[in-house]
Amino acid sequence: MSVLLLLIPFSLLMGGLFLWLFFMAVKKDQFDDLVTPAHRMLLEDETIQQPSLNRKDSNHAGTNHLR
Repeated sequence: MSVLLLLIPFSLLMGGLFLWLFFMAVKKDQFDDLVTPAHRMLLEDETIQQPSLNRKDSNHAGTNHLR
């Protein structure tokens, strides 16, 4: 029963901390735009140029260039 005297104030303190953090996130517009991040993953990324496999040196033709 004496554990409750420690756990109840601790849980109230933790709840208050999380509530304060939530209000700080709302105040800093953390939850302002919920739609754009979901649509951003559907947009095409910029094309990444792959290294050319046509090398002048025939000794390296067909080998892995990422070694």
